[in-house]
Amino acid sequence: MSNEHSHNLRGIMLRCGAVVCFAIMSAAMKWASADHVSAIEMLFFRSAIGLPVVVAWLLLGPGIGIIRTKRPKAHLIRSMIGMSGILMNFQALIMLPLADVTTIGFSAPIFATILSALVLKEHVGGHRWSAVALGFIGVAIVVRPGGGEVLSHVGIAAALLGAIGTAGVTVTIRQIGSTEEPGTIVFWFFVASAIVSGSMLPFFGSVHSLETYGVLAISGVAGAFAQILMTMSLKAAPVSVVSPFDYGQIIWASLLGWLLWSTAPGTNTLVGAGLIVCAGLYTAWRESRKRRLTIAATPPLE
Repeated sequence: MSNEHSHNLRGIMLRCGAVVCFAIMSAAMKWASADHVSAIEMLFFRSAIGLPVVVAWLLLGPGIGIIRTKRPKAHLIRSMIGMSGILMNFQALIMLPLADVTTIGFSAPIFATILSALVLKEHVGGHRWSAVALGFIGVAIVVRPGGGEVLSHVGIAAALLGAIGTAGVTVTIRQIGSTEEPGTIVFWFFVASAIVSGSMLPFFGSVHSLETYGVLAISGVAGAFAQILMTMSLKAAPVSVVSPFDYGQIIWASLLGWLLWSTAPGTNTLVGAGLIVCAGLYTAWRESRKRRLTIAATPPLE
């Protein structure tokens, strides 16, 4: 087995682990919402309980010294965008079925392509714009305009805003990732999330059952491991290799939704998810092809 193939396989396995953890986190948050847990509380438990896991990972891996940064403003901007997106996603989980929230969330790469063109001034060719259009058609089918099972309009808006927030995070990480280590970015995001959400608990928090706190603890640990595994996957293999496996989260969300709430995804969700996945996979394939052509065109060092 070649070294590159071994690294790619490791990256894929890590990414699949991250996908399972993200699905567990989302399902746990959805379960906790039955006890009237707010989105702010979800963010607090995700960050406060996940932070020790992240610190342990840093101590065992790159070292705690990696948290030093010369770009605190960039981390603050990234964290604010990330927190806004996550809060919207959590609010959508409260109001919509798990599979629908997950499916709409995968429109994030579509918005990331648009923001890359507008903010980073990246060239986006006709093929990628076609994928964006296909993805938007998929989203339109999922949200069922004019027919099918009616979903909460507020919930749909929250899910779409969450996807835009995720896309914004993708763009900002591209900007600061050239000078900051992934562990640095993850650490400061968890710290900022814990501080901001903790300061808002007196206004949005309430007392819950021990079972609910246990479920929130599970979601926090799962979320931290998901973030770590995703970061490690990107160090092991290129984005174009591992990102297609993210769509496995739709399968896990549908399975957990059926097992826990007896809710199976409807026809609109399945058809829309298929179009969104096709758009995402095609974009990933184009990026992989572009990378290979760039490498092939690069002359060897003398």
